[in-house]
Amino acid sequence: MRRSSAWRFSSRASKTSRRQKQPQPQKPTATMENPQVKNGNKKSENVNPGMSGSSGNSATNIIINHDFSGGLHSWHPNCCNGFVVSAESGHPGFVAKPGSNYAVVSNRKECWQGLEQDITSRISPGYTYSVSARVGVSGPMQGPADVLGTLKLRYRDSLTDYLFIAKTTVSKEGWEKLEGTFTLLTMPDQVVFYLEGPSPGVDLLIESVVITCSSQSNFSNICTPSDIAGDGDANIIINPKFEDGLNNWSGRGCKIALHDSMADGKIVPQSGKIFASATERNQSWNGIQQEITGRVQRKLAYEAIAVVRIFGNNVTSADVRATLWVQTPDLREQYIGIANLQATDKDWVQLQGKFLLNGNPKRVVIYLEGPPAGVDILVNSLVVKHAEKIPPSPPPAIENPAYGVNIIQNSNLSDGTNGWFPLGNCNLSVATGSPYILPPMARDSLGPYEPLSGRYILVTKRTQTWMGPAQMITDNIKLLLTYQVSAWVKISSGATGPQNVNVALGVDSQWVNGGQVEISDNRWHEIGGSFRIEKQPSKVMVYVQGPAPGVDLMVAGLQIFPVDREARFKHLRRQTDKIRKRNVILKFSGVDASSLHGTLVKVNQTQNSFPFGTCISRTNIDNEDFVSFFVKNFNWAVFGNELKWYWTEAQQGNFNYRDADEMLDICVKNKIETRGHCIFWEVEGTVQPWIKALNKNDLMTAVQNRLTGLLTRYKGKFMHYDVNNEMLHGSFYQDRLGKDIRANMFKTANQLDQSATLFVNDYHVEDGDDTRSCPEKYITQILDLQEQGAPVGGIGIQGHIDSPVGPIVSSALDKLGILGLPIWFTELDVSSINEYVRGDDLEVMLREAYAHPAVEGIMLWGFWELFMSRDNAHLVNAEGELNEAGKRYLALKEEWLTGSHGRINEQGEFSFRGFHGTYKVEIVTHSKKITETFVVDKGDTPLVVNIDLK
Repeated sequence: MRRSSAWRFSSRASKTSRRQKQPQPQKPTATMENPQVKNGNKKSENVNPGMSGSSGNSATNIIINHDFSGGLHSWHPNCCNGFVVSAESGHPGFVAKPGSNYAVVSNRKECWQGLEQDITSRISPGYTYSVSARVGVSGPMQGPADVLGTLKLRYRDSLTDYLFIAKTTVSKEGWEKLEGTFTLLTMPDQVVFYLEGPSPGVDLLIESVVITCSSQSNFSNICTPSDIAGDGDANIIINPKFEDGLNNWSGRGCKIALHDSMADGKIVPQSGKIFASATERNQSWNGIQQEITGRVQRKLAYEAIAVVRIFGNNVTSADVRATLWVQTPDLREQYIGIANLQATDKDWVQLQGKFLLNGNPKRVVIYLEGPPAGVDILVNSLVVKHAEKIPPSPPPAIENPAYGVNIIQNSNLSDGTNGWFPLGNCNLSVATGSPYILPPMARDSLGPYEPLSGRYILVTKRTQTWMGPAQMITDNIKLLLTYQVSAWVKISSGATGPQNVNVALGVDSQWVNGGQVEISDNRWHEIGGSFRIEKQPSKVMVYVQGPAPGVDLMVAGLQIFPVDREARFKHLRRQTDKIRKRNVILKFSGVDASSLHGTLVKVNQTQNSFPFGTCISRTNIDNEDFVSFFVKNFNWAVFGNELKWYWTEAQQGNFNYRDADEMLDICVKNKIETRGHCIFWEVEGTVQPWIKALNKNDLMTAVQNRLTGLLTRYKGKFMHYDVNNEMLHGSFYQDRLGKDIRANMFKTANQLDQSATLFVNDYHVEDGDDTRSCPEKYITQILDLQEQGAPVGGIGIQGHIDSPVGPIVSSALDKLGILGLPIWFTELDVSSINEYVRGDDLEVMLREAYAHPAVEGIMLWGFWELFMSRDNAHLVNAEGELNEAGKRYLALKEEWLTGSHGRINEQGEFSFRGFHGTYKVEIVTHSKKITETFVVDKGDTPLVVNIDLK
C-alpha cells in the first residue's frame, strides 16, 4: 500500500464513460425503407410540445417511431444499410413480441456505423434523460459484442462532439437491454442519438428505443457551448492568465493578489504580463481557487496544467498540489487529488494531472494548495481541458532478445577483474571458494546450466556503503525487456549487526533496485531481483553495494539475463492443470443406459470459484459503467479507503460509515464477497492527528472502541480483515502500547467476529526488493503472533510489483507456504508505459498465483485509469476503453473456464477434467432437452455427479 493516505484523502478521480473521436459521416447509402425526414419537417407523433425549453414530461418517449412500426421513418442508417423485419420473419434465435418489428443495421464497415435519430427539438439543457433500448447482434463474431448508445452534438462553427451514454454486452443468443442517462449543460445546434459498437461485418439489431425526461438537474452555472471541455481544445477555466484581473478567482482561506513582478524584479511571469499569488496562508490547504460548476461533465477525463512556483518564509522547496473539491447533490464533500510536485522559489514549474467526475455534482471547485503556512503560491496560468486521448502503445519489437544469456562481461572471472572496476576508492581482487551451482531462483529460470567457476570478487578497503564492484552495461540493455538478477554474495566476519547487500543499477541519474538481501552471518547468500528500462538511457552501470564501511564484500557469479516468460507460462499451465482442475464423471440414471449410448452432452463452466477481486472506492459506484465492468468481471471486492480508521473517524467521535455501507450494499446486491481493509494501519504517517495526540491509556481505549465499533457493526459481512496493516514497515501502536498489542488486536477481533478470517498484510514480500519484508522475516512475524495466541488465519501479499519474474515470486510463495496458511495477493498491480508489457507483467503474476497451491485468492488494486495508486497500471482507460492489459486479464479469465462436449459411453457416463467452479450440462435425447447445474470443488479423487434423467 505504498501511497499517500491523508485523513482528508480522496482517491484520484477516474472516468468510466467512453467519448469517441469518430470519422465524420460520408454520404449515406440508400436504405430499403423510408428515407430520413429532414430536421424541421418531422412528423409530430410522440413529441412532447413542452419538451423544448420547458419543464418536460417524464412519461413521454421523445423517440419517434420507437418500435419501428413505421419502418425506418425518422431513423437514419449512418454510412451503412438498414431495414425493418417482422418478428415472424426475423433472424433465427431472436424472439420478439408477436406482431412487432425490429430494425436490422447491416453492411457495417466501421464499428461506429449504426442507426441514428435527430432529437434536437425534443430535449432541453439542464434535464436528465433516461435511455432504454433493446438490442441484439447477428453475424460472424469471435465472442460477445458491445453495443453503445451515443449522442452526436454539433455546434455552429465548431467540431462535432460525441457523448457516451451507455454500453451493454450482447451475445448471439438473444436480446439485451441497454440503459443509461445523459444531461446536456448547454443546447447544441443539433443533437443526434444513435446506436453503434459491434465489430465491422456484424449486424446490429434494434427492437425498441425509449428516451424519457426523468428529472431536472441542479446546475448553478449554465455555460455556453464554447465553455464545454468536450468542445475540442476549449479551456474551461475563465480568465486563466489573469488578464482580466482576479475576476472569477478567489482565495481559499487566504488572500489573493496580482503582480507584474516580485522580489525586486527577480520574479517575473513566465508568460504574459502578470501572475497571481495566494498569500497570508495559515494552513497548508489555503490557496487560489475557481469554481467550475456546470463547465465539467461527468465521466469525461480532464487534464489540468498549472504554471506555479513558491515564495517566502525562507522555504526554498515545497509540495504544491492541484485538488478538486466536489459537493454532491446530497451535500457530501469529496476531495480529488489531481497532481502534485515539488515547486521551488527559483523557477516556474508545470504542475500537470488528470481528473474525472463519476457522479453529477452540485458544485465543483479546483484549487491549488500544499506548501506550509506562510509560503505564497504563485500562479502564472491554469488550463483545464478535456484530456487528449493517448493512442495505444504498440507491442515492443525486440530483436534477438537472447533469453537466458548473461549480459555481464567476465562473470566467471576467468580473465581476472577485466571488465570490472571499483566504484569509489576500494580494491578489487579475485579469490576462490564460492559456490559452483547457480542460485536456486536463477536455476529455476535457466534450467540446466554450466557450473559456476568457484571464483569471486573480493572488495576490500571500503570506506562508503556504496563502494563495490561495478560494470558498464549500456550497450547490452534492450528497452522494455525484463531482466532477472542473480548472484551469490557474502560479507567478512566482524560486522556489527545484520548488513544489507544490494545489486543496484545507475540509469543515468536514477537509482534502480536490482535486488537486496540481509546478511547476518558469514555464509554465502542468494540475491535475486529484476528490473526493466522503458526509456532510452545514455548510461547504465550495474554495481554491488550495501555493507557498512570497513566490511569486506564478496560477489560470485553475477548474472543479468532476459527472461523467457512464454517458456515459464508453459510450465505454469501444466501446474495449473494439477492444482486447479479435477476429473469429473457425469453418471446418468433414470433410463436404460444403453438407450443413452451416443447421446450428445455439452458441458460449460459458468463461473470459476477462485476469487478474483478488485479494489473499489465510493465515488466509483456513482459511475454505472464502472459498476457494470466490476460486477461482470470480479467476484470479490475490497474498499480502497472507506473502511480505514482515518476515513471512518477522521475526527474523534465523528463517525462516517455511510460510504462503506453503500459500497457494501452494492456488493451484497451483486453477490460479491468483501475483504475488510483495514482495522488498523501500523505506519505512523497514516494515523490521523487526534490519535497521535492521545496518551497511552486513551489510545488503548480508542483502539478497543475501534475494534468494538467496526466489528460489531459489520459482524458476518466481511469475509476477511487485514487486522494491522504493514507491521513489517511500521510500529506506531506497538511503540506506544507494547509488543502485546498486535496479538491482542487479533484476539479481540476474533472474539467480536469469529466468522472472519484474520490476515497479516504487507508489501515487497514477493519481489526481493526490500529486506524489511523478505519472506523469512514475514514468517518470523507470523510465528511470533501465533505464539502469543493471535489467530492469524491468512497471509496477505500486497503485490505492488515492478517487472515481475516468475521464479522469484514463486520462491517467496514456496517459503511462506510452509506455514500452511492461505495466501492471498491482496493489492496486486503492475505498471508499465507500454500496455502490452503491462499485460505481460499482469499475466506473470496471475499465472504464478493461480498455479501455486498455497494461493487462495487474487485482489487487483483497481483497474480503471485515474483510480489506481500507480500511474500506467490500469486495465481500462479513463473513458471506458479496455486496453491491452485489460484484454489479457479477460483472456486469462476465459482460459480458466472449462467447456467440454462429447457422447455418453456404454456405461451411461461422460467424463472430463475441469476447473473448480459452477457448471451447466445440457443433454439432448430423442424426446427432450435436459439442463442441470453442478459444482466442481477441490479434491484429489474424481468427482461423480449423478444426473437423473427421469
